[in-house]
Amino acid sequence: MAQVLRRLRSSQPVARFQRCCGLFPAAEEGYVVKNYFYYYLFKFSSALGEEIFYITFLPFTYWNINHDVSRRLIMMWCIVMYIGQVTKDILKWPRPHSPPVVKLEMRAEYGMPSTHAMAATSISFTFCIATINQNKYSLVLGLMAAFVFSTLVCLSRLYTGMHTVLDVIGGTLISAALIALTYPAWDIIDHLMLTSPFCPILSIVVPLLLCYNYPKLEDYSPTRADTTTVLGAGAGATIGFWLNNLYAAPDYPNESLHLNLPPISEMMMVVLAKFLVGVFILLVTRYFIKGMALRVLCSRYQVSVNNLEARRRLEIEVPYKFITYSSVGFSATVLVPLVHDLLGLI
Repeated sequence: MAQVLRRLRSSQPVARFQRCCGLFPAAEEGYVVKNYFYYYLFKFSSALGEEIFYITFLPFTYWNINHDVSRRLIMMWCIVMYIGQVTKDILKWPRPHSPPVVKLEMRAEYGMPSTHAMAATSISFTFCIATINQNKYSLVLGLMAAFVFSTLVCLSRLYTGMHTVLDVIGGTLISAALIALTYPAWDIIDHLMLTSPFCPILSIVVPLLLCYNYPKLEDYSPTRADTTTVLGAGAGATIGFWLNNLYAAPDYPNESLHLNLPPISEMMMVVLAKFLVGVFILLVTRYFIKGMALRVLCSRYQVSVNNLEARRRLEIEVPYKFITYSSVGFSATVLVPLVHDLLGLI
């Protein structure tokens, strides 16, 4: 068993997989692509575990699919990502060595478990489980789609040279275990999230405590910042859920605008309009709140905004990340629906 684990932790299986997909090392630490289909497929699949995917797909489910589904997705995303990031910094397993692996990305944090694999598994299978009773499609079809999605993301981490086989397997298994353990409590947590008078306070206090008491490392790692980003977005969205339920904010109905277009074209136009308006508001919110929070905190501690080392200090990094992304989460669930309503998109 120990020999199998050592083999899975080694870089050789990753290097062989890269060569099978047409990726070869070149001089001066570069690489040669001989199969552009795999290259673009796995580069795109890898992006499905990045911030750009989270800031678009998760709000999209809230605006265009179902509020219940969106709440469960965000809840599982926060749980899985926090546990995955903390586990990285506790185990401190290195990423694959290069050479022999060709690395297409540069990341400073540790490798085990793969949080890309964890997020892909949790989001895809949570989405399938949460929607299967609300939509008329086959359970087998939903599970197959979730499997394909998570598999593509997992394989992309091998192709980009960011993880070993064991990192990916470990991330997938941890995520599957967390879904199985939390599933019986989904409805209870969701009810408390919507109705408890303590929800807004706990949504801020608990994530901040987790971020300020994050495992300390000798060298800087971006995992604390990434964790604060996730928990901040989840906190802002949760407060938005609670406020919407308290003030009975109108849900997005299934019907679309009455345009002189075929129903499918009409629906697609409304969905696209909601998405573009929403993402624009989120990006503007992120830009202005981040700049304001950084300026205030850097002024408070008398450091330059452009001083990267200073911005990595606990007393600056955690509050500015938390304020920025809690604002984004709140905007996605409260501000954007209000704008949609004003524009007649609800």
